[in-house]
Formats: sequence, C-alpha cells, structure tokens
Amino acid sequence: MAERLSPGDPAPDFTLQDADGKPVSLADHRGRKVIVYFYPAAMTPGCTKQACDFTDNLDQLATAGYDVLGISPDAPEKLAKFRTKESLRVTLLSDPDRATLTAYAAYGEKTNYGRTVMGVIRSTVIVDEEGKVEHAFYNVKATGHVAKLIRDLGV
Repeated sequence: MAERLSPGDPAPDFTLQDADGKPVSLADHRGRKVIVYFYPAAMTPGCTKQACDFTDNLDQLATAGYDVLGISPDAPEKLAKFRTKESLRVTLLSDPDRATLTAYAAYGEKTNYGRTVMGVIRSTVIVDEEGKVEHAFYNVKATGHVAKLIRDLGV
C-alpha cells in the first residue's frame, strides 16, 4: 500500500475511463481545484448517499472553483447504470486495476464488520490548481461527509 498523501505532496496523475468510456485525466483539470473521492462500489447504500450528496452540492462546489471526480474499481458500464439510476452529475471514473486507488493510498487493509480485509478505503483528496495535495481525508463516513467537506473548505 502507498503511503498516505499529505498537504504539499504532488497528487499522483491519472487517466481513467469515465462512465462513457472516455479518458479523463487529472491534468485536464489544471487551473481548478479538484475533489477526488474514492468509494468502494457503485449502487451500494453508502456510496449512493455520498454520490447523491456530491451531485446535490455540485453547483455550489463548481461556483467555488472545484471539480468533483469519483473513483471506484467498477467498470464503466456499471458506472453508467449508477449515474442513470441515481441521476448523478458527478464525473465517475473506473479504476479496475486499482492503480490510482493504490497511488492515493485509498486501497489497502481495512476493518469491515470486525474483520480485516483488503478493499477501497473511503477517502477524499483535494488537489489544488497546480496539482498538489491541499487536503487528504482517509476513512471518511459516507453520510455527512460532503456537508463536513463544504464546511471545512469554507465553500
């Protein structure tokens, strides 16, 4: 597992397929702040709540200069179904080999119902306009995270 990111670290660059199979790179967003959030699986209760919260607050975040990218190991086809089913407007990206998840320390050992398992660690990394980590939050809760993030960022 990669070491957790800290403010000032360069954000690992990536190019991943979106829900439509189109490539999206972190570099595409230079000049804007980017909220990169990592979630375990599309169409599960917690991940749905989090994606809907980001969608509900997308205009407010965009006005404040933030783009939002959600990354999971799900295939683009599943992400497309998730987007349609929940009317999501956030950009969802597919990381099936977990390379980006690992680079951001958002994949590794975690405790799930008292057992230690390997999986996606729900995390959010704020990347500044130059591609540096501004904030890195690990083991965040699905419910209430977006509201807390908006408060913490002063949006």
